[in-house]
Amino acid sequence: MKTTNEGAEKLAADELERELEKYRVELTAYAYRMLGSAFEAEDAVQETMLRAWRSYEGFEGRAALRSWLYRIATNVCLDMLSGSQRRARPMDLGAARSADSPLGDMLPEATWILPVPDGRVLPAGGDPAELAVERETIRLAFVAALQHLPPKQRAVLILREVLRWKAEEVAELLETTVASVNSALQRARATLDATHVENANAGEPMDEEERALLARYVEAFEQYDMDSLTALLHEDATWSMPPYELWLQTHTDIRKWCLGPGIACRGSRLVATTANGSAAFGQYKPSPDGSLEAWSLQVVETSGDRISGICFFLDTPSLFPLFGLPLRLEG
Repeated sequence: MKTTNEGAEKLAADELERELEKYRVELTAYAYRMLGSAFEAEDAVQETMLRAWRSYEGFEGRAALRSWLYRIATNVCLDMLSGSQRRARPMDLGAARSADSPLGDMLPEATWILPVPDGRVLPAGGDPAELAVERETIRLAFVAALQHLPPKQRAVLILREVLRWKAEEVAELLETTVASVNSALQRARATLDATHVENANAGEPMDEEERALLARYVEAFEQYDMDSLTALLHEDATWSMPPYELWLQTHTDIRKWCLGPGIACRGSRLVATTANGSAAFGQYKPSPDGSLEAWSLQVVETSGDRISGICFFLDTPSLFPLFGLPLRLEG
């Protein structure tokens, strides 16, 4: 039988757990922008929660709980980034190639910016303007651009420009001066501007026009109608396939690839999901046994009335469970 004190301690622990969990989604979004991997972001947040549990007795409320958690999360991310290479997209590593180019070797997982399910990093409901910023700043291109920044500059830019913290608050979190924060932000902005990140559809909620565009894309892909599919793409749309470095850009090369090395994708089925503030699809291609097997997680980015890029992430054993997608469908 528990004593009164034991019961009070248990209640306090339950309350602390509930309070910490309130911040899991926004901390995961912060860690994802810092690290460029949904898996590393979740590891970072789990470590943040553990450190918060262990040190909570020493937390005297001199700062808000949210600020204290961000301080811990920042330190965890900086530790994880120490000595690690910069994650990237295929188009960040070299020029577009032709469909005749060899696919090449699979590069290690740590090479790539990896997708994240919207539900892990975007709050349910909330102010539409704030959600637009949240979506825009988890896009693959934006997260890839952040990786060009040294880790502390990355933290400063995210805290100041994305989360709208005051310079004084960031200086306190990083245990530095306001002048140092402002200088780091200026350098980070200059680096980010040099990457020429496009705004795409600026994180706006999907409208009827975009839904219709994506419906046409699904129909064209499932019918494997290359005329209809390429008609939906901007002329400079990107077509990439991590973990391979090869990426394509012209309609001619995309068509040639799909009808050549990629012909096994004919007869695929697409299952809708969302990733990085964009539309996404689990792609299942026909299997010899008559079923459909997981082949890629497609992240489809749009700009205006056309598709600006499609990234086919091929590590389905890891990614499909993360997105709640089965690895096989009945044929």
